[in-house]
Amino acid sequence: MSDAKTMVSEFITRARAAQEIAEGYSQERVDELVRAIAWEIVQPDKAKEVAALAIEESQLGNYEGKYGKLMKKVRGALRDMKDCKSVGVIERVPEKGLIKFAKPVGVIGALVPCTNPEATPVIKAMNAIKGRNAIVFAPHPRTKKTNKLIIDTMRATLKKYDAPEDLIITIEEPSLDLSNELMKQCDLVVATGGSGMVKAAYSSGTPAYGVGAGNAVVIVDETANLKDAAHKIKLSKTFDFATSCSAENALVIVESVYDELVANLKAEGGHLALGEEKEKLQNAMWEDGHLSRHIVAQPANKIADLAGITIEENEVFLMVEEEGVGPDHPFSGEKMSVVVTLYKVKDFDEAVAKVNDITGNQGAGHSCGIHTTDERRVEVLGNKVKVSRIMVRQPQCYANSGNWDNGMPFTLTLGCGTWGGNVASENITWKHFINVTWVSSPIAEVIPTDEELFGDLAK
Repeated sequence: MSDAKTMVSEFITRARAAQEIAEGYSQERVDELVRAIAWEIVQPDKAKEVAALAIEESQLGNYEGKYGKLMKKVRGALRDMKDCKSVGVIERVPEKGLIKFAKPVGVIGALVPCTNPEATPVIKAMNAIKGRNAIVFAPHPRTKKTNKLIIDTMRATLKKYDAPEDLIITIEEPSLDLSNELMKQCDLVVATGGSGMVKAAYSSGTPAYGVGAGNAVVIVDETANLKDAAHKIKLSKTFDFATSCSAENALVIVESVYDELVANLKAEGGHLALGEEKEKLQNAMWEDGHLSRHIVAQPANKIADLAGITIEENEVFLMVEEEGVGPDHPFSGEKMSVVVTLYKVKDFDEAVAKVNDITGNQGAGHSCGIHTTDERRVEVLGNKVKVSRIMVRQPQCYANSGNWDNGMPFTLTLGCGTWGGNVASENITWKHFINVTWVSSPIAEVIPTDEELFGDLAK
């Protein structure tokens, strides 16, 4: 047995022993533990410590963004699961003779990206324990200290409440071999991160929830409040320096308001890189066809310096104009940076087609958005685009994963459906961390007539 296989086997054995104890917990006990974990993490001193370490260790994003995610997303996830049944009978449908029982999945293997190492493990642990599961984390090596700080805090909380600490375990010295072995030995994989990680999860032989690539495209039409749209785009694009896969990567703008929107974006701190500046930016952002790690989740002034272009101190995000889509037009893809691509289209119909063109090239199934005041267009977009979530008049990265002013479930794991190679097209929450047993009792037999079933065909 290899060292990786042996080490992971020991983790799984410990986790299973802890999970067997948790399987006997009541709903009240489960909810007490979930609430306690969340409370410890959102204490200001602890959240500040985690956010500061995440920045120091990863050199990705910014302190305000990471602190904000901890304070908002953890609270939001708790709100969403707070009064939900996850133990015993979770639903009765007497008219159909059905009773549904929640059961644990077992031991969950969780992969955590270095771009979002702060709130992701907390929410995954809360989801796991809500379903009476144990969870073993495989963090990115770049943020292993941040991960250990968070896991140590959660384990101490479990101990404080007389629950087995091994309901939450982490690989302290992560490696690719250990991550792959964890995915083979656990009962369910939840993979948040790059496409390579997600593909590995789906090829592990273990049931898995993964996420597709992000490349959010947002339409701005001629009915939009352009000042409001520009402000929300700026908020989202600059949040945590665009570590989120939900940040706007492209804006598809109806030509009659194009110039006015660009002017509003400039007023919000956008720098439009044209001609030679765009070429320099492209050369700095991609190396041998791959996005450069030196520009990912970095401030605009650093990216500009690397590209050899000059921007003003108040300019906090970069814009480029583009027409084409595909490998020959790298700005059409996900950029993981405070750089947004602008497309000009003649009307709304062309805008919808452009969304499908861009997301079909990269980001299939993930998300898009629209700034409009024409509600009919929202429904048209909903019917025609191949994405799992559409945000209307909202900052995309705030809204996709749940916000206080929308109804999206709070999470940091976004399913992209079969379009994105995923099994789920929902926001992944505690509901995906349980098995459900359906119990069926006989009801009065009602057999529909052929006329009821087939309509005019039966006449």
